[in-house]
Amino acid sequence: MQRFTFQMNYDESSCAVTGYAGDEADVVIPATFGGRPVTILFDKLFRGHAEIRSVAMPDTVTDLGEFLFDGCMALRRIELPRGLKSLWGYTFVRCGLEEVALPDGLTAIPPYAFKDCKSLRRVVCGSGMKHIYAWAFGGCDSLAEVVCAPGVQVSDRAFESNAAIMRIQ
Repeated sequence: MQRFTFQMNYDESSCAVTGYAGDEADVVIPATFGGRPVTILFDKLFRGHAEIRSVAMPDTVTDLGEFLFDGCMALRRIELPRGLKSLWGYTFVRCGLEEVALPDGLTAIPPYAFKDCKSLRRVVCGSGMKHIYAWAFGGCDSLAEVVCAPGVQVSDRAFESNAAIMRIQ
């Protein structure tokens, strides 16, 4: 069973998921609560949920909080929403993702977003990507390839501790 806790956002036209209780391997985030779209997944929402293998998010989600998937080592599959605009620091820290495709609306990968994702091998950035900040992929020992469009500003410390290949398409 999956139980979510919600909170209205300041504008009161949308809401955030602030809590999760469950033990299922495949999590499905609801698109609405009280008739309002879900736009934010709060900090630490799934922290330590080692049982989670996949997460499905509605396209209404625009922001993913800090430490959102911290320690979700079984997490292998995630489809990020097309409406995603912002990752906060440490969003995917210490999770088990192997590959991720970032949507076109996401313009930056903040510091430590994928820190210590030891299984992460491949990242494909959407067409809107403009910045990859320092330590975004620190400790991602298996990272072999990051695919981005031309013109992305990449910190010289973004891939510290690994030898990822940056491929421009």
